[in-house]
Amino acid sequence: MSDTSHDPKQGPVPSRRAFLRGAAATGAGLAAGGAAAQNAPDPLITQVQDWASGTGDGVDATPYGMPIEFESDVIRRNVEWLTADTISSINFTPIHALDGTITPQGCAFERHHSGAIELRKEDYRLMIHGLVDTPLVFTYADLERFPRVNKTFFLECAANTGMEWAGAQLNGAQFTHGMIHNMEYSGVSLRTLLDEAGLTSAGDFKDKWIYVEGADASSNGRSIPLEKALDDVMIAFKANGEALRKEHGYPVRLVVPGWEGNLWVKWLRRIEVTAQAIESREETSKYTDTLEDGTARKWTWVMDAKSVVTSPSPQAPITHGKGPLVVTGLAWSGRGAITGVDVTIDGGKTWQKARLAAAGQPMALTRFYLDIDWDGSEMFVQSRCHDDTGYVQPTKNQLRDVRGLNSVYHNNCIQTWWVKETGEAENVEVS
Repeated sequence: MSDTSHDPKQGPVPSRRAFLRGAAATGAGLAAGGAAAQNAPDPLITQVQDWASGTGDGVDATPYGMPIEFESDVIRRNVEWLTADTISSINFTPIHALDGTITPQGCAFERHHSGAIELRKEDYRLMIHGLVDTPLVFTYADLERFPRVNKTFFLECAANTGMEWAGAQLNGAQFTHGMIHNMEYSGVSLRTLLDEAGLTSAGDFKDKWIYVEGADASSNGRSIPLEKALDDVMIAFKANGEALRKEHGYPVRLVVPGWEGNLWVKWLRRIEVTAQAIESREETSKYTDTLEDGTARKWTWVMDAKSVVTSPSPQAPITHGKGPLVVTGLAWSGRGAITGVDVTIDGGKTWQKARLAAAGQPMALTRFYLDIDWDGSEMFVQSRCHDDTGYVQPTKNQLRDVRGLNSVYHNNCIQTWWVKETGEAENVEVS
């Protein structure tokens, strides 16, 4: 009987028998140097423990559920030299410590241009004006009365992995690729609100734009083609079933599936239908890709297909020694759905097809796994994803050949972790 079964879509899946044989070998190795070699009983099994000797906390111990203290290290983190001050700030999702695809709001990446503001639902107003038949102002209560939609999308900062253009910089999956989160958003289709205001005055939609602006002091504003706005853009007021967090734009934010995070304007206050792009600060001096000759790529909204192995990685080393090992990570594409992920442990010499936890969904994170038997030798671990447009994630050198080293934004390169014989990992480049 074979030790593996085969899913034609997801690749080989090790059988339970193969896993147990590997685990038994690992256990035997541990027993050779520990108490188990003397067949000593395990007190955690044979003795009644403190947690089973009395009552625990009541349901009123924490008014809002928080992670247990043993998971207190699973938090957003910033990098001091990347943040000029506490107002214009960035932090990173602990993707190395999560599984599945949904990011809890409490540890999800955030980026502010002038600090997170407090805005009550009762004080919230959203204005739609410009080339519409009837300019309108909506309250929060008004928005709740429109037909509701629920959709899951990733949000990725255009600067995610940006420090890596010049070489391996930040040592950890959280810091190299953690400017991303993936949530289920609840709200109203923007098309519904634009239809309510009437777009006959706009004429040909393909030649028109919307300009979106937030209520915070930075007045972060971006232009978006009207065609995209009418396609899949959402006005969201819930994420993962609960109200948006303050740092994620409470009470209302814009959701622009597959496009760079700076377009997902928080504390959304104004949408103007215009005849041309406004070309604000955030889309001219910022969020453009500088090429080797000094020119810049313009309107690079879409986040191309990308993936990263989250474990093993610098913040998630191998601690159990040789034997069965789950290699896992995340893949995503702003152009559609992930259709496959390949993983290499030898720096790209050979590749294996990873198993997708579920079929890829458009503009949402996909979790992948590769179950291997680690022999304790060093590995150079990479992942390479494909999406349903046929796009294949590039290497750093392939990106540099086109854009040079001056870019900051839109780095969707293949990431390399050097996993040492000790199980520790380091951020490196493989040429």
